[in-house]
Amino acid sequence: MPPSVKLVAIDDTPASLELVSEALHQEGLIIFTATDPEEGLDLIFQEHPQIVLLDLVMPKLSGLEVLERVVEFDPAIDVILMTAHYTTETAVEAIQKGATDYLNKPISIPALRSRVEKLLADVRQRQRAVQLDSELLETSRFEGMIGRSPLMWDLFARIRRVAPHYRSALITGPTGTGKDLVAQALHNLSPASSGRFVTCNCSAVVETLFESELFGYVKGAFTGAAADKMGLMEFAHGGTLFLDEIGDMPLSTQAKLLRALQNQEVTRVGSVTPRKVDVRVIAATNRDVQDLIAQKQFREDLYYRLAMVELRTPPLADRREDLPLLEKFLLDRFAAQFHKDIRGLTRRAQIVLARHAWPGNIRELENVLGHACMMVVSDLIDVQDLPASLCHPERTAGAAAGVSHQPELAGDSAAFPGVSFDEHEKVLLTDALERSGGNQSEAARMLRISRDRLRYKMAKYNLR
Repeated sequence: MPPSVKLVAIDDTPASLELVSEALHQEGLIIFTATDPEEGLDLIFQEHPQIVLLDLVMPKLSGLEVLERVVEFDPAIDVILMTAHYTTETAVEAIQKGATDYLNKPISIPALRSRVEKLLADVRQRQRAVQLDSELLETSRFEGMIGRSPLMWDLFARIRRVAPHYRSALITGPTGTGKDLVAQALHNLSPASSGRFVTCNCSAVVETLFESELFGYVKGAFTGAAADKMGLMEFAHGGTLFLDEIGDMPLSTQAKLLRALQNQEVTRVGSVTPRKVDVRVIAATNRDVQDLIAQKQFREDLYYRLAMVELRTPPLADRREDLPLLEKFLLDRFAAQFHKDIRGLTRRAQIVLARHAWPGNIRELENVLGHACMMVVSDLIDVQDLPASLCHPERTAGAAAGVSHQPELAGDSAAFPGVSFDEHEKVLLTDALERSGGNQSEAARMLRISRDRLRYKMAKYNLR
């Protein structure tokens, strides 16, 4: 059964609200009404409806003012304005500010039903699309990776074909594209899956310790060698050794690694006795190996030994069709991690993410969405919850040039360095209450949440 659609009607005339409720009553549509525009905004923030019916002329706040706040809260909400004082100028202004439609009073019931039915059809189509996205996410998982683009399907197929047979493999691709996940997938699908998966980050090992780290040493081999120590290749016996960032491995160690791969044996530092090992080796690098070979920084014979199987992870810019799936996967993960109810991204936020070049690939996307999930106070991530560097690249450039900028309420993590998201949320609430002069309704509107939610959070953090 499809989820219910919510509609909020705001009109200072109770009779109009009663007429609208009776005319639009149907299964699957939940109707909320309010005669006060501020109470109506609270309903919108709390219930997050898909459709809003809004009187143009009301006390306290005009329909256009309420429209602006609804569009600011979520531009995906369809707003229909109703008025007995129709003018072409007002209608144009309403449409420019984001209204979906404009109806004259007294309302024609058939016209109202017809227009709401069209909006309901659109809403249900979007709900179905969200449901299909969730189903698609489940069918697009492969060994911890997410993708349905042709490039990723090809990568998944190559992993399946290679995994049962490889003894050594090389994974190349830009940083942040998931080379470690490909390595883990190769191991999981190989005959060595019951053995250990051992990782060595070559860029983190001191050059003088590389040999002893990989092959081990015997007691007395050098100062400080108080006992025999097994190397990573021995430790991975019966499993897989993953050499991450192998382009940073010293040439002297590369020669010994080549010999170990050819003979499937290692000799500990200070020993003359080789030890047989049964280990699969996967190497990965984000550097151009051919350039390294040309610069005499990487052994060509080692490259040919490793690259009998070579897999390349594509950059995110080449697989943009996977972006919505990755966004949903990461948002679900961060929502569970931070214990927050996050339903997704507004259209504006989706557009900002879609237009970004993603030079940092999946790792950058993970960083951006993790930041947004910390910053967001409501249940929907909007543009101001994203890092300022993503939304305003010129601001970052200005800061680099020495130009100072005042951080926005929820747009710049630099404003709150080293704090948890609970502490940050408390700062946001305190700041909004101070800026509103203690007016809870105004503070709730600043934060795009209902007054009830604001009061709950005030009690949570003991704010007065």
